[in-house]
Amino acid sequence: MHYIWKEWKENIRGKGLWLALSIIVLISISILFRSTALSYDNGFYVLIINLFDTIIYFIPILCLFIGAFSIFQEKEQKTLIMLLTKKEHYASFLMKKSIGIYGVVLAPLLVWFFIYLLLLKFNFQLDFKGYFIFILAIICMALVFLQMGAAIGSFSRSRMQIIGYTIFIWFYFFFLHDFILLSFLPDVTHENVKLFSAVYFLNPLQAIRMFIETGTGVYSFGHMSRLLQAFMWTKPGFFLLGNLVFWLALSSLAAIIFHRKEGYE
Repeated sequence: MHYIWKEWKENIRGKGLWLALSIIVLISISILFRSTALSYDNGFYVLIINLFDTIIYFIPILCLFIGAFSIFQEKEQKTLIMLLTKKEHYASFLMKKSIGIYGVVLAPLLVWFFIYLLLLKFNFQLDFKGYFIFILAIICMALVFLQMGAAIGSFSRSRMQIIGYTIFIWFYFFFLHDFILLSFLPDVTHENVKLFSAVYFLNPLQAIRMFIETGTGVYSFGHMSRLLQAFMWTKPGFFLLGNLVFWLALSSLAAIIFHRKEGYE
C-alpha cells in the first residue's frame, strides 16, 4: 500500500500520467463523434473495434515509458540503493513497485472508460459483455507493457537508453514480429502450424486483438479451413492468458537478473 500511495503522489505531481490519460480521452471522444452516424443497434461494435484499433498504437508505448521512468526515477533519487542496502531484495522491490504502477495507471483508465460507457448509452444499444471484454483487453495490454517498461527501467542506465529500448520494443511488436513470421509463412504445414501459431500469439497485440474480435462476435470461427482450425488450436482467451503469464514472468525475470542499482543522465 505504501508503494501505491508513493507512486500516486509522484505521478499526480508529474505530467506523464496525465498526458497519457489526456491522449486516451481525446482519442475516445473523437472516435465517439465520428461514430454518431452509425446505427443504434450495431454501431456499438463498430465503435469498440475502431476505438481499439486506434488506442492500440498509443497505450503500449505510453505504458512502456511510464513503467520505465517510474523505476529509473528510483535510481536517480538514490532511493533504490537505500532500499537495497536495508536488505530488501530487488525482486521484492520490483513486485511492490509494479503493483504500485499498475494501480496508478489502471485506476484512471477504468474511471474514464466507465464514464465513456455512460456516454455510449445515449448513442447506442449497449452490449455489456462486449464492453467488459474490451476493458479486459485494455487491462491486459497495459499490464504487459507496464511490466516490460519496468524491465527497461531496471537495466537502463540513462534516459536515452530507455527511449531507445522503448522505441525498439514498440517497433518490434507492431512491425518486425509479423514481418519475420511472414518469411516463414510458405513453410507452414499441418505438422508445424501449432508451433507457428504459438509464436504468432507470443505477440501480445495479436493475442489481444484476436480475443476482442472473437469476444465481441466480429470474427467467427465458423467455416474455417483445416489449416486454420489447427492454427486456432485453443480458445483466444487461453492464448491471451498464456501470453499475459509469459510476458509478465519474462519481464520480471529479466528485470531481476539484469537490474542496475544506479543511473546517470
